[in-house]
Amino acid sequence: MTRPITAGVDGTEESLAALAWAAREAVRRRLALRVVHAWRFQSYEAIEAADPDVQLGWAREAVGEAARTVTERHPELEVSTDVVEGGGVDALVAAAAEAEMLVLGSRGHGRVVGFLVGSVGQQVIVESARPVVLVRARDEPAAEAAGREIVVGQQGDPQDSAEALRFAFETAAARGAAVRAVRAWTLPPLFAYSPASLKLLDEAGGLEPYEKKALAAALQPWRDRFPDVPVVEHVEMGSAGQVLLSVAGQAQLMVVGRRAHRTAVGARIGSVAHGVLHHAGCPVAVVPQA
Repeated sequence: MTRPITAGVDGTEESLAALAWAAREAVRRRLALRVVHAWRFQSYEAIEAADPDVQLGWAREAVGEAARTVTERHPELEVSTDVVEGGGVDALVAAAAEAEMLVLGSRGHGRVVGFLVGSVGQQVIVESARPVVLVRARDEPAAEAAGREIVVGQQGDPQDSAEALRFAFETAAARGAAVRAVRAWTLPPLFAYSPASLKLLDEAGGLEPYEKKALAAALQPWRDRFPDVPVVEHVEMGSAGQVLLSVAGQAQLMVVGRRAHRTAVGARIGSVAHGVLHHAGCPVAVVPQA
């Protein structure tokens, strides 16, 4: 079954930018576009707004208008709309499960960390079984010009970042772009050394050559599958979030993997994804790892 690209809209400038991004990506990948709005009745004092049918009609009209704007720009694109009754998180997670990816708007980045992606967006990222792309309100098609890369973070063994790498290479192939694969490394604490690890490092010629070989091994299956996609291998000492953000200016899209971390106060998306989402100026795709 071919999955559509799904955009969640709520009438804000951010969500309309996400819709425009999703439409362009659907055209590139030759996929359908689904426009989804999560609606729940809100009680107001105004009599004309107190009727659920009136509010539902408004929601459907707004979503229809957004879809018509997309159709005017991309007449070849198959577009469907859906107004789903229920909470935003549940509705969007359900929509994502049926999609190639879910695209949402983000309020941008700034100094006050923790209040930028929004609680609904963060929870959807945590719960979604499919990739979620966050798009800024100021996103422009010009940012996707030739020369700007798909930047993807790679860590651990090849399987640890396989889904993020898959998404990055598929996106690059659809856009005719290069992939910059970033692997960050730090000096391990003294107690982390063992005879086995020391042997591996010695055989590799040191820490940095070891990391370069690890990145090359993770990339090889995707180089073989996408031979026409140029690849830049980027290995740098530092925290993963800092290294990724240091090359964000070259990116038309940043791709990071995530494994949701469960804590006493709920699920968290991880420090790397959290930092990139809040500070990268380009759209960010968060891809769940198997």
